[in-house]
Amino acid sequence: MCGIAGFIDFSKKASLPVLKDMTDALLHRGPDDGGYEVYEHPNAVIGLGQRRLSILDLSSGGHQPMHYKQYTMIFNGEVYNFKEIRHELEQNGYHFTSTSDTEVLIKGYDCWKEKIVDRCIGMFAFVIYDKEEQQVIFCRDRAGVKPLYYYWHNNVLLFASELKSFSRFPAFEKKIDVNAVSLFLQYSYIPAPYTVFEHTHKLKPGHYMHLSLTNKALTTSEYWSVLDAYRQPLTDMYEGDIIRHTKELMESAYRYRMVADVPVGVFLSGGYDSSSVAAILQASSGSRLKTFTIGYKEAAFDESKEARRIAQHLGTDHTEWIVGPSDAKNILEHLPEIYDEPFADNSTVPTTLVSKLAAQQVKVVLSADGGDELFAGYNKFNQSLQYTERFPKSIQGMVSKVMNMVDPASIPYFNKQYNFASRYEKMKLIWKSGKSQQALKYISQYITESEAASYLGGAHSTYKTNFDMNGELNSINDPLNRLLSVDYKTFLVDNNLVKVDRATMSVSIEGREPMLDHRLVEFLAKVPAHIKVKNKINKYILKEIVHQYIPKTLMDRPKRPFIAPLTHWFKDELKEQMEYYLSPAKLKQTGIFDPSHIETLKQNYFNGGKVSHQKLWNILVFQLWYSRWMEQL
Repeated sequence: MCGIAGFIDFSKKASLPVLKDMTDALLHRGPDDGGYEVYEHPNAVIGLGQRRLSILDLSSGGHQPMHYKQYTMIFNGEVYNFKEIRHELEQNGYHFTSTSDTEVLIKGYDCWKEKIVDRCIGMFAFVIYDKEEQQVIFCRDRAGVKPLYYYWHNNVLLFASELKSFSRFPAFEKKIDVNAVSLFLQYSYIPAPYTVFEHTHKLKPGHYMHLSLTNKALTTSEYWSVLDAYRQPLTDMYEGDIIRHTKELMESAYRYRMVADVPVGVFLSGGYDSSSVAAILQASSGSRLKTFTIGYKEAAFDESKEARRIAQHLGTDHTEWIVGPSDAKNILEHLPEIYDEPFADNSTVPTTLVSKLAAQQVKVVLSADGGDELFAGYNKFNQSLQYTERFPKSIQGMVSKVMNMVDPASIPYFNKQYNFASRYEKMKLIWKSGKSQQALKYISQYITESEAASYLGGAHSTYKTNFDMNGELNSINDPLNRLLSVDYKTFLVDNNLVKVDRATMSVSIEGREPMLDHRLVEFLAKVPAHIKVKNKINKYILKEIVHQYIPKTLMDRPKRPFIAPLTHWFKDELKEQMEYYLSPAKLKQTGIFDPSHIETLKQNYFNGGKVSHQKLWNILVFQLWYSRWMEQL
């Protein structure tokens, strides 16, 4: 696990000190070693930098940039099956001087070029400078577990694991993309390929990017898509066989994520996803697995007792930390540094805190993201289908038109209910579209697009995201699977994976995602909806597997989101921060928002109005980010 950064500067002004500065901005991602190299090409200066967190081959044999023949590589991530790939390469005549997966990857690229990724089980973002072909190749793993940002403007291409590296490059222009800010307000994250800055992008998961050094042509190509997995014919396997095969794939995927030369632990929330990881790994381990949990003093949000009981049943070496608002307050000021573009999933607080807890004992930790997408866990999938299939499309369209003529504020009783105006607007848009994937989009929004426009003080351009796929979804094999594929390409990659990567890396530990093994993804994509959700039980397959290890009585309870109790804290201990950063003077200073709309929202919230706290949290997070990355630099 590492942080990578660099540049291709066709103006030929960049230098080694600039590269070192960009790379060392990622010191937290790789405190064990650093490598910086600059190369002169007739048309450009090329810089490749890497900060290393030693997980496999702790010797200097894993130092980067790594060279082989005409190739120079920097690599962030892990290839878990590198030993099998190495054996295949040895049979093809290759020899190795280290036990690192980086050496396997660079020699695998020499042997198979871009097809090397078809053999890889893992998470990765890598960059290869090919001197003979006069090109630079960029690649990101199938699921997007590892990040890769790039900036392409004024004859300079910058790339890095995190945006903060770009601020160290003198020619980087920090111009806020207001259209991307609108997306952030709506979803609490910025969907790929967009970022908060103009000319700056996220390389999409499952994609290669090539930059020609001879003509400056920048091209991207997709080598893997979850949509292709969901276009497979549905399996005709019996339910029992599906459960058995799923369990076998999970066992293989989970064991691969234990490959390391350093201690490994597991985040255990007490839900089915993380419990499956802990249960399967503990069952096959000869020692006690280390598990970690965050709890809250506020009982309505606390799952620590359930996690503790599960850990005791499994026999893991369990550590927990019960946190309160003072812990949140301490971490709040660091969030803009950790998530260096606006990012407002409020589970960043517990995820960062549990990462700090784990870092005291391990260097690698397994998370369990993807379970809701693969096994159909979120209620929003059920809602999206129900809202659009309950009535004929003609009736939905007619109801939407009537709703458009009625001001929700004028409807007695309902206008006093929680977040009613936003929910009214969403239902109007859902029935206007009549499509379940559009229903998922609107349900996923914390702030509607029209609300975002009012907060931003006017209309803005609308960016298309993976929520807006249309024809691409026509051949998906099942209505529920259509929604799972959309969520996989949006909320999973740009929210959950970002959250865990930045939180773990902020304390220099590696986060791994065993549920996102592509073999498991591809198989479950063929499983029909009536088995994923059976007898109104979401995650039916996963629950049947977990119950083989943990009694159902320990597991069955209402699903709780892994979030911080901000609704309580904002009205008490954290109210001061809210008042300061959302004051009219501070908002005016930022120059992005219309202070009057936000002041009304804030006062309504503090006066006990039925306002979603997430709306204020999104705006607060932006303000905190702006203070760190626009005012201080």
